[in-house]
Amino acid sequence: MSEAKSQLRVTQIGSPIRRPGYQRATLVGLGLNKIRRERVLEDTPAIRGMLRKVHHLVKVEPVD
Repeated sequence: MSEAKSQLRVTQIGSPIRRPGYQRATLVGLGLNKIRRERVLEDTPAIRGMLRKVHHLVKVEPVD
């Protein structure tokens, strides 16, 4: 029996303008680059680390 992978809905709520370049690159890596754009991503340690770097620019919700 396989485990159900948990997922996160990530919405960009802030602009990367006047932020360090690595934060813009992290948003692009997450598939975000415009405000109010959403992505559903797997909940993995790598994704969690990326979200931690841009936590002030995104909103994270669990997917039901």
